[in-house]
Amino acid sequence: MRSRHAAVEHVPIGREVSELPVTRQEGNVIIVPVVEEVLVVTKKLVLKEEIHLRFVDSEESVEQLTQRRVQRATVERLVPEQAASPAGTAEWTDNTKGRQQ
Repeated sequence: MRSRHAAVEHVPIGREVSELPVTRQEGNVIIVPVVEEVLVVTKKLVLKEEIHLRFVDSEESVEQLTQRRVQRATVERLVPEQAASPAGTAEWTDNTKGRQQ
């Protein structure tokens, strides 16, 4: 009586392959490859566009009517013998209204 049995040994490989390996025989050992398809999701940076900002300086002359406000002050100094009286007088004129205060 003859009998034959197979001894099964699982050998982990963990290597990426580019194509499906074929079943092969090395000596009295038949090697059956077991493959698994793994979905790989990758993330890439893609330059979609560039925004170019260019600053352009410009200058234009503009004439605009404005109301000018003018104030004038007059200061009078006292001579030393008048030091007991107020320290001096000051007056100013607001030309926009045309009156003295």
